[in-house]
Amino acid sequence: MVNAPTAESAAIETLPPKQVVMMAAICLALGLGFGYLCRGLQTSPSQAASAVHSARPTASPVGSTRMPTLAEMKMMADKQAEPLLARLKSNPNDSEALSQVAAIYHGTHQFKEAAGYYDKAVQADPQNVPLRTQLASSLYRSGDVDGALDQLNQALRYDPKDANSLFNLGMIRLQGKGDPKGALDAWQRLLKSNPQLSSDRRAEVQKLIADVMTALGNQQQAKGATGK
Repeated sequence: MVNAPTAESAAIETLPPKQVVMMAAICLALGLGFGYLCRGLQTSPSQAASAVHSARPTASPVGSTRMPTLAEMKMMADKQAEPLLARLKSNPNDSEALSQVAAIYHGTHQFKEAAGYYDKAVQADPQNVPLRTQLASSLYRSGDVDGALDQLNQALRYDPKDANSLFNLGMIRLQGKGDPKGALDAWQRLLKSNPQLSSDRRAEVQKLIADVMTALGNQQQAKGATGK
């Protein structure tokens, strides 16, 4: 079994702040989310879609538009989750209902609440790799980088070839830890272990790898120029 690299792996070389920002923007453009590479493996619950739809900008009294506040989005999510929460009263370990509630809260940017429900879903179904990748995403968005990496590493212990886990592992290593070498390792493992990956997804991962390698090369050139 292939072991995923840990956040404390040796010889980590961090990028300068400007390059980290540049690479983070590239990764964010691709989107750190659920099932990005293999959408067929996971579907967003209809409740989550409804909650996000409800969170569209609303008209202000003067006719302009505004985004709802986080508090307003929380109220929307609470309302959308009510039927599922009622269902959970009779079966608190219903992993499907727990994951649907979590998706609602994640979709409305209530990431800590989402992580809490995904964690309960994972406890009810520990070997469910997609649930662990979703939990990792909510943890990362809530600011718990190490927790997100831990969940992805656990997911990879169950399925060392899981494309979503490897993709997100690379992005969180780059964005959350400033660890381009760790990101490269994850993405190279992804390409090697997933020959069935669609051509467009493969090209996007290859582009990320090329950009990170270019950034590392520029860093080495800068070091050589300054003699440091």
